[in-house]
Order: sequence, then C-alpha cells, then structure tokens
Amino acid sequence: MRPMKRLIQFEDALRIALDRANPVTDKEKIPLASSSGRVVAEDITSRISVPPFSRSAMDGYAVKARETYGATKLDPVRLRLREKIYAGSVPRKAVRVGECSEIATGAMLPKGADAVVMVENTERDGEEILISDSVHPGQNVSKKGEDIVPGARIATIGELLNPSKVGAIAALGISRVTVFKKPLVAVVPTGNEVAEAGKPLKPGQVYNINSYTLSSVIVANGGEPRVLGIVNDSVGDLRKVVRENSDCHMIVFSGGSSVGERDVILDVIESEGSVLFHGIAVKPGKPTIFGIVRKQLVFGMPGYPTACLSNGYILLAPVLRRVARLPETVPMTTKAKMAKRVVSTTGRAQFLTVRLEHGFAYPAFKESGAITSMAFADGYIMIPADVDLVERNEEVLVYLL
Repeated sequence: MRPMKRLIQFEDALRIALDRANPVTDKEKIPLASSSGRVVAEDITSRISVPPFSRSAMDGYAVKARETYGATKLDPVRLRLREKIYAGSVPRKAVRVGECSEIATGAMLPKGADAVVMVENTERDGEEILISDSVHPGQNVSKKGEDIVPGARIATIGELLNPSKVGAIAALGISRVTVFKKPLVAVVPTGNEVAEAGKPLKPGQVYNINSYTLSSVIVANGGEPRVLGIVNDSVGDLRKVVRENSDCHMIVFSGGSSVGERDVILDVIESEGSVLFHGIAVKPGKPTIFGIVRKQLVFGMPGYPTACLSNGYILLAPVLRRVARLPETVPMTTKAKMAKRVVSTTGRAQFLTVRLEHGFAYPAFKESGAITSMAFADGYIMIPADVDLVERNEEVLVYLL
C-alpha cells in the first residue's frame, strides 16, 4: 500500500481541474426541435421580417381607423362588409371608404385598412357592421417586422438555447441549427468485486452503482456518457481503456483511486500522462485523482458510491459544464437548524448529506459505501475544514440536491 503524499484543499482541487477544462470546439448540425439546452456554435441572423406581413391581432373587422372616430354604442358607425379573411388566406379586396372586412386573428390585413375593431365592439345588421367603439391607426394590428426585422441577431455563439429562443429561431423558418457537440465522457467502472445489474452476484461482489450515478451527473451537465463494461484492476487493462477511448473529452474511472495494492489508476495516469493531484481534504471523497492524458481530462473517483457521487456533484459537474460551455449553476439553498450535534474531522471539509423535516436538518450520511446516504437526502451542508463541531439548533445553509 502507498499512502497519499499530500491532501490538497477542495477549493484548490476544483481550481486546478477548472483551469484545465478547455471548452469544446467541435460542432454539429442538429434538428431545431432537439436543440433546447444546447449551445449555439454560429450566430443566427434573420433574413426575413417577422411577421412577414401586417396581420390582425384580434378577431374582428379591418377598417380605416379614421372612419371609426366618434363611434359609440348609442351612435355606432355603419360600414359595409367587404369580405371574410381567414388566417392563412390572402385578402382579395381592398377596404375602401365606408367599408370593412371581417378578419380572423393572425390573418393578413387587407389593403386600405390600418386598424382592427374587436368583434366585441361590433354588431351585424345584414350586410352592414355597426361599429360602437373607435380605434386609432395600428390598433389591434401586428405590423410587418414588428417582432423581428431583417438583419436582427437572434442567437450568438456561446448562447444557451431555451424554449423561447428556439421559438424565435423557428419563426425564421430555420429547421436545423449548428451547436457545439456535447463532451463525450467515458465512464469506466473498475474492480473485480463489482458485478453488472441483472447478473447474479458472486460471493464478495456488489452491484455496479457508480456507472449509473456518474452517467446521470454527466447527462444533467451537458455531457454524453460512454459507459464501458467493468474493467479488471490491472495496469494493462486500464491502460488499454485509456488508449481505446482517446476520442473522448474526458475519462472518469470509479474505484482503484485509493492506496491499496489493486488501486492502480494512479499508475495508469502517470504512465500515460501526468497526475495533477491525488487526494482531496474532503469527506467523503478523499481518494480522488485528477490528471491529463494527451489533452484528455481524467478523473479517478472513489469506488464507494456516496463518495463517488458526492465528488460527481461538487467536482465533476462544474468541470464538465465548463467543457460543455454551459453556464455555472446557481445552487438552490435553504436555511435550517441542525437537528443534532455533528462532530467533523478537522483539516477536511465535510459535505454532510441531510434530510429536511419541519425546519430541521437531520444527518443522512451513513458511510461512504451506502448509496442511501445520498438517495434519501434532500441536500447537504458544507462543514469547513477548520470547523470540528456543529451544535444542535445551530443554523446551517443547506444546498439542495
């Protein structure tokens, strides 16, 4: 066994990893319908007016506004009905003096008309329409180019697309957009003691949890996981995995990052590239490795599920988001009172999972190997490295999961 030479503080570990997180440059063209949540790789500029014609914003009657001035319910203005205009159709007749045209919401405004009277302010009398309220020019009309004019920039390189931005692009008639590719992340479970779900457990084995939790973190933070099968704890097998997945932006191992005889991730990264840190002063998740192999970011996560997932949230996720060009997340937090005294380890920052009940935070952490330490938690509190005790009823800030 080889002891860890030196633990670094979590803030230093995160800084080192973020400094090496180069944003992706590869691009791809994808259907607009699946582009929400993706990052634009080319400026998108309008070549058309939106709307492409002046149209009615209401069901009612297209009129010359000046002919409605002074109209009241007691003294309505009478206009002769010219035609009916439906959405999607083209007006056949212009509106002349003393005339109006029935028009549907979204329908093209006929020539000669400059306003629309809402149907609620009208009454029909044979072929005449009684207008009981006056309108001004442009009222209840969406003018050509009122929303978007030719040359307007709708999206800029590096911008994150959301549903409303996708809608604006759709208004231009664009069906495919160029976005940055999602970072490809190889997820590599290691260990002879790990079995795949669906297969019977042999004596001494546990089921593979980390591939599923890490993949979920990767998907939620803009990456695309490539989940590999379980790899034996041998330098040769693990080195082969690194070389065969050189097309990935990142490789994340789980297990094999500690100091045991079969914990050989350190040897593999050192032989193929360089190790930037091994061991973080955090609980859980101390035996974490980070290095570079031919421009690839390589993480060696602890094998214990809670430690692995905890570092997935606090270390892998922010690094991946930078690679994916996604904005930093703003954590949702709430304040609560600690339900019981908690003794921490001086010198190591502790990320303690908690359950929230009636304004109190109850510790949910069991041990690093218990996935329910995370699964049954509502969030976590961070106990700084220089704090060794959190008293009962002390107010704490809870970061919600």
